[in-house]
Amino acid sequence: MVGSVPVGGDAPVSVQSMTTTVTADVNATLQQIAELTASGCQIVRVAVPSQDDADALPIIARKSQIPVIADIHFQPKYVFAAIEAGCAAVRVNPGNIKKFDDKVGEIAKAASDHGVPIRIGVNAGSLDPRLLQKYGKATPEALVESALWECSLFEEHGFRDIKISVKHNDPVVMINAYRLLAEQCDYPLHLGVTEAGPAFQGTIKSAVAFGALLAEGIGDTIRVSLSAPPVEEVKVGTQILESLGLRERGLEIVSCPSCGRAQVDVYTLAERVQAGLEGLKVPLRVAVMGCVVNGPGEAREADLGVASGNGKGQIFVKGEVIKTVPESQIVETLIEEALRMAEEMGVDPEGDGPEVTVG
Repeated sequence: MVGSVPVGGDAPVSVQSMTTTVTADVNATLQQIAELTASGCQIVRVAVPSQDDADALPIIARKSQIPVIADIHFQPKYVFAAIEAGCAAVRVNPGNIKKFDDKVGEIAKAASDHGVPIRIGVNAGSLDPRLLQKYGKATPEALVESALWECSLFEEHGFRDIKISVKHNDPVVMINAYRLLAEQCDYPLHLGVTEAGPAFQGTIKSAVAFGALLAEGIGDTIRVSLSAPPVEEVKVGTQILESLGLRERGLEIVSCPSCGRAQVDVYTLAERVQAGLEGLKVPLRVAVMGCVVNGPGEAREADLGVASGNGKGQIFVKGEVIKTVPESQIVETLIEEALRMAEEMGVDPEGDGPEVTVG
């Protein structure tokens, strides 16, 4: 049984994702969970649409390196199966679970007996028909009313180990829903823009929505929903938290957008440096600058940087110029210095870092 990841209160904001495998395929699911764990995922959700999936949960929950949340729709019996299986939490969508409200008492007792939190996940696409009729569409008010109504049913049975999500595919509606929800309850909130889209579009939507809310102190755990491999969701979520200062920064490449002043191919330089350092797990800011306007200043502010021009580059380490090299040696020199600095930080480039190729 893996350790728990605290959500809410003063706990750091955590990053979640969801497997894309058939949960009943235990080996494939555990392999994907291992890949997600290696990418920095802290909590993973698995779909449970069938009895075969439910039967696989005990092994997956026991062997996963991170807490497993069972995602339940339509069939309330799978909620009980997930609780019995040892899942770290269960996500339910009351809007599409048959006669869910009639089962709340039983679910609350089972979850309480096993110490299993429940996430009430309300989605715009599966809102309770009664609220759709009342509001006409999935408005922020409708999403929040649905979530808090379901919470009240659990509260009647003394159960308050609850997390809430009110997801929408429109970031503006989603932001307003979470703001409204945060005003009306103290439960931990799981942030998500549902069906955010392909990688580029989904990243933009999620970054805008999460950035707005997290900057206001709203949100305890996040899942970036992309039409892309789940590892990409974790990378985006992690980067959002790092950009907001909510997680220690890892390797960061600072590079100029280039313009008519640039005297080197900044795009290629930055891409080669990033590729050469990919996988290096150190909080290192590397600046790749292409002209004399902002270049020296930005390079000086970074842990490591280069200010390029006239066919050569000045290499800065902690604000000081350590050498000037020909343009052809800039990438190689930056990578060498980055690996040296990583070793000084106690990171073994051979073990934890990347295979470095220059050229």
